[in-house]
Amino acid sequence: MKLTLSRAKELLSTTTTASHLIVHATNVRGCMEAFARHFGQTPEEIEHWGAVGFLHDYDYERLPEEHLKHTESELLAEGVDAADIRAIMSHGWSIVNDIKPTTDLEKSLYCADELSGIVWATALMRPTGISDLEPKSVVKKFKDKKFAAGCNRDIIRLGTELVGLDLPTAIAICIDGMKPYAGETGLLPKS
Repeated sequence: MKLTLSRAKELLSTTTTASHLIVHATNVRGCMEAFARHFGQTPEEIEHWGAVGFLHDYDYERLPEEHLKHTESELLAEGVDAADIRAIMSHGWSIVNDIKPTTDLEKSLYCADELSGIVWATALMRPTGISDLEPKSVVKKFKDKKFAAGCNRDIIRLGTELVGLDLPTAIAICIDGMKPYAGETGLLPKS
């Protein structure tokens, strides 16, 4: 059975308590929902893609040095669909494993993981948050290697290539997906 958002939240709550990781999971969920819309998915699939995005760092807080090393066996034991596990595993391609993203869902997750971080960091610095954030502002920050230095620019470039989009378009999709969750991720306008 495909992963649902409620099941993804239930599973992540058993391994993850750090607020920054919950914010990241929420941001990636939003990006994944927006990518699903971009790729013409049904409302049911949009939720499914969001669920996969929400759960993608299932083991990170507990095992940061062994990220994705035990995820497959643990999620199989929890009854998560093998295709969803493969999608989660594929976001570690060229970083911690050799599971290359091949489906639109997998490619989108690979793209969204790092890209959501730089979009979030850019929006966080602005008095208006993400409400009126333009892709060009994120592109400018992307070019500054000292800004959000933990966001791997090479992975972001590779991710945009995988989904077949230029950087500004991929950023626009992520901004669109992250806006509905601004209250949960600290990106509302500062009053």
